[in-house]
Amino acid sequence: MVPQSARIALTDTPLVDQNGRNLKFKTDALGDRIVIVNFAYTTCTTVCPVVTGSLAQVQGRLGDRVGRDVGLVTVTVDPLRDTPARLKTYAGTVGAGAGWTWLTGPKPQVDEVLKVFGAYTVNFLEHPPLVLVGDAKNGKWLRFYGLPTPDQLVNAVAQLSAARVKAGTAG
Repeated sequence: MVPQSARIALTDTPLVDQNGRNLKFKTDALGDRIVIVNFAYTTCTTVCPVVTGSLAQVQGRLGDRVGRDVGLVTVTVDPLRDTPARLKTYAGTVGAGAGWTWLTGPKPQVDEVLKVFGAYTVNFLEHPPLVLVGDAKNGKWLRFYGLPTPDQLVNAVAQLSAARVKAGTAG
């Protein structure tokens, strides 16, 4: 699976994380880090558990970089049911640690973020299997359709990190 370059117009849409904190999407949830963004819902029994399982492996492989210079961000596609408490419980079941932010909020705001990433569908049950790895500071994004492996995601993070170093924008 070869990722495609993507143009993402980030916004500071207000959302709520799994701890009930109000966050601005671009400024607070992404910051200036390299981020892996995926889309899921807590009652999914097909693709979402597979992708979040892969992200849990990525989290383990990146170690203490997660939360520092790399962020993991999961945005619900079912904000009407996925409350912060429900996301927190689900995050715990997949082994999500510090540095992995789970986001929900009012449906119009969540839909706005989903549209920015090309993940919006009228029926959330039909949301595309999609993971993006991006440099929120430099605006470079890679879009993976389907089920990327942990290796592919870790390699994408390494690629974007190396591009920062080369451009002199690391840190």
